[in-house]
Amino acid sequence: MYLDYYSLNRPPFRITPDPSLFFTGGARGRGVVLEALLYAINSGEGILKVVGEVGSGKTMLCRMLEERLPESVEIVYLANPNLTPHDILYAITFELRLDVEHETERLEILHKLQNYLLDQHARNRTVLVIVEEAQSMPIATLEEIRLLSNLETHVHKLMQVLLFGQPELDKNLENRNIRQLKERITHSFNLRPLDREDTVAYIRHRLQAAGCPCPQVFTDGAEKLIAKASQGLTRRINILADKAMLAAYAESATTTRQRSLDHLLKPTVTTRHVKAAIKDSGYSMPLFSWFRAFGSTAAVILLCTGLLLVQQQLVQHQLIQQKTAWNQHPGSITESGKNLSLVMPAALGQSLDKKNEQPMQQHNTVKGNLC
Repeated sequence: MYLDYYSLNRPPFRITPDPSLFFTGGARGRGVVLEALLYAINSGEGILKVVGEVGSGKTMLCRMLEERLPESVEIVYLANPNLTPHDILYAITFELRLDVEHETERLEILHKLQNYLLDQHARNRTVLVIVEEAQSMPIATLEEIRLLSNLETHVHKLMQVLLFGQPELDKNLENRNIRQLKERITHSFNLRPLDREDTVAYIRHRLQAAGCPCPQVFTDGAEKLIAKASQGLTRRINILADKAMLAAYAESATTTRQRSLDHLLKPTVTTRHVKAAIKDSGYSMPLFSWFRAFGSTAAVILLCTGLLLVQQQLVQHQLIQQKTAWNQHPGSITESGKNLSLVMPAALGQSLDKKNEQPMQQHNTVKGNLC
């Protein structure tokens, strides 16, 4: 809808993975993980694991991996891992187009699978099984994956397995019943959320890859707000950026502002549009961000009040200690070389004088009565 307005040749923020929009992301980004996966697979490693939060870019990384792998690697892609051990074994052989039925005995399926893998190995080909949403895989099925990794020659693995999952996958692997599987995982990768700088670079990269001629479509404040609200998750970034651009486009359609080259070179999506996108998406800002946005003045007031109260308590405590010390050792306690009688309040000295006068008054009264 807004492609012509922003001079784009395709949507820049679709949530459907598009390998042509892949963002490598610097020294610790997805590009580094991709290269490491390619190296591990080409080296013949057995079981690999990639963990990331929901919307962190696991599926995009998987699509990029499929494009970059050589033709000698045959890929078996399993999108639904919630299968029994027998079902996943059948699913793998089904994807490899082996002559088996679901009712075929497990031993026969394994025999046909091993013969197929040996034949592929003789042709310098390998088989890679990619499992999406592996955190949903039952423990017994994970154990079946480990047993499949035992299919090997004296030197090479006949089949490799790549597990993509959410952080719950790591918790499942802590189960003592499958501790052997955890030991078989040779490489583990963690897709961390993007920080603010990488989020800004991600937004601008996607826009440029979609053909945008503008150096910056979002204002600095808008980019910063997307980074906070999305918490660095690429899917959320795409959703918020897309809705914010749509809001800015809809706003421009109701104004008489003329399109010009000068207008194209200025950022048009502001924090107002991003806030509308956040509200529409139902995302909640991190607590600290809302605190800074709406409670900074109150926080300063509370902090200053607290400091004053603490200072007042300290002063009162010090005065109490000085009075106690004076009562115990009058005239003999000094502070920094000075007698405390010089720094005590005048009221304290007056109180002591009155106490000394009372016995004299009583003595004079008794003497007068005697006379």
